[in-house]
Amino acid sequence: MKNIIIALSVVLSFAFPSFAFADKAACETKAVSHDGKPLYGAAKDASIKKCMGDAKPDDCEAKAVSKDGKPLYGAAKAASIKKCEGGK
Repeated sequence: MKNIIIALSVVLSFAFPSFAFADKAACETKAVSHDGKPLYGAAKDASIKKCMGDAKPDDCEAKAVSKDGKPLYGAAKAASIKKCEGGK
């Protein structure tokens, strides 16, 4: 039983990074301009970053502050986090 668990953990450790590469590859194929030409440089990087949704919930919670720098609470905090994450 112990060997099966070890084997599964090894297999899964190699499987998860491949999912990240698949997402990035899919985002790279979507990085095209409005007229269908592929993007290059900073525009391509920005498009891939937006596609992959690099906004982390921890970062969004840290940014949920009012104009005077105080942390938000309740519905205002939820709305701020939702806006930061891109409305997912």
